[in-house]
Amino acid sequence: MKKYEGLFILNTAGREEGVKDALDKISTEITAAGGKVETVQKMDRKAFARIADKKHSSGFYANIIFTGTPTTVSQLQHKLSLNEEVFRALFTLAPEPKAAK
Repeated sequence: MKKYEGLFILNTAGREEGVKDALDKISTEITAAGGKVETVQKMDRKAFARIADKKHSSGFYANIIFTGTPTTVSQLQHKLSLNEEVFRALFTLAPEPKAAK
């Protein structure tokens, strides 16, 4: 199993209390796809540098580190593309921690 880092931009449309619920749903989807969530980091709302759609000028950012297989990531990409609360999702391999000198 590999360690992945998922960056999520959540579309909560001004409902800051919906962020925790959306992150819980994403964590549940990761577990259902066969992954294991290690850390969830909720960030703040940030304005987009380039606005593609006038309805979405900003979003809540969240970072989730989890372990899984490449199949897990492809299942998540498909399921989260159907979720209206997730505006964007980006998955990358998590960097290996550097040893202290």
